[in-house]
Order: sequence, then structure tokens, then C-alpha cells
Amino acid sequence: MNVIEYPDRELAAIDVADVLASDLKTALLTHNRVSFAVPGGGTPGPIFSVLCAADLDWARVCVLPTDERFVPADHPRSNALLIRERLLQDRAAGAQFLSLTGDATTPEDAAAKQGARVAQHLPISLTMLGMGTDMHTASLFPGAPGLAEGLAADAPPLVVTQPASQPEARLSLSAPVLNGAISKHLVIFGADKRAALEQAMHSAPEAAPIRAVLVGAMVHYAD
Repeated sequence: MNVIEYPDRELAAIDVADVLASDLKTALLTHNRVSFAVPGGGTPGPIFSVLCAADLDWARVCVLPTDERFVPADHPRSNALLIRERLLQDRAAGAQFLSLTGDATTPEDAAAKQGARVAQHLPISLTMLGMGTDMHTASLFPGAPGLAEGLAADAPPLVVTQPASQPEARLSLSAPVLNGAISKHLVIFGADKRAALEQAMHSAPEAAPIRAVLVGAMVHYAD
């Protein structure tokens, strides 16, 4: 695990966006289509606002969330809404978007149907990850129903989790899918998350799910 430290979050957003754009351009040199998995939450928004202007062939990029709440696509808590409003703008408006919920009526139905679509884009070319202070990543939360399935070596591409701390069921790319990405970048801001990451390095994935997806990852940190 390599850690890059930035003097502030604004500079981090600019530099991380440049790194992601470079990785996407490299992937596009050798593949007709590439896949780009991105998180929700408060951290990626400023990065998306820079990245969306990158001059690359976005029409050959499939963007998908690393996880999603089982809510309508226009719901304020939807990661899809954030991605559409902040990333799929400017030049990046030409990218394909792969929803994790689709038109499914239940989370389990979505996991089966959209999971089959996710499988068509594996291995993921580039993944941007986030992490909570509880050491969760995507929607792989410590102790949550569905975590064991999501961490299993033979996990399906998409799993359903129901964290007790969250009001709705969630869909998450499984640990093997996230860890199997060709290029991985974890972005964390704040001393509390840096401390959590250090703790995760000495914990089992069941207690610190981020631990299961860090092999070969580049960590970007600002206070």
C-alpha cells in the first residue's frame, strides 16, 4: 500500500482527478472499452467536478457505482444521482452509466440482474474507493448482514447488505470484484480516517472490510 499525502483537500482533488484521468487514458490505449467504478459520499464530489473535464474518449468508458442504496435514481441519497450531477457532466457526459438497481423491485432481484451486467465489465479497469471511520468500504460494513457473502472468495459480482446503521438495504460490488480491479485508488480525508486505515491494516476483513480490497492500492490522503 502506497500513501500520497497532500497539503490540503483542494489540491488533493485536482491531483487525484489527474491521476484517475491518466489511468483511464492508459486503459483506453489497450482496450476497446474500460470500466470505472466510483463511490458516493462527500469525498468524491470535488474530484468528479475536475475529472469530468478530462480530454479522453469517454464514450468508451462505462461508469458504475461501487455501491448503491436501494432507492429511486433521483432520491437525494442515491449515489447514482451524485455521479450524474458531478461526474457525468462536461466531456464525461458521453460516458455510459451502469446502474446497480436498474428496474428491479427488490434488492435481491437487482443483485441478480445487474450483477450479471457488472460481470460483463470485469475485471474493472479502474476503481476509486472511499472508506468510513468504521473501516467500511463500498457497502461492505463490519458486522452487517451480507458481509460474509460479500467477502467470500467466490462472491457474486453484486451483493445485498443491510447495515444496522443505515435506513435502507444496499447493493455493493463484492470484495473480489473491488480487489480485482486493475488499478485501485483509495481517497481519505481527515486524521480520523487515517487512524482508521492504520487500524484496518492490523485487523481482519470481517472487522475492517477495507482490508480486503487494499492489495496494490494507492492511497491519497489530506487532513
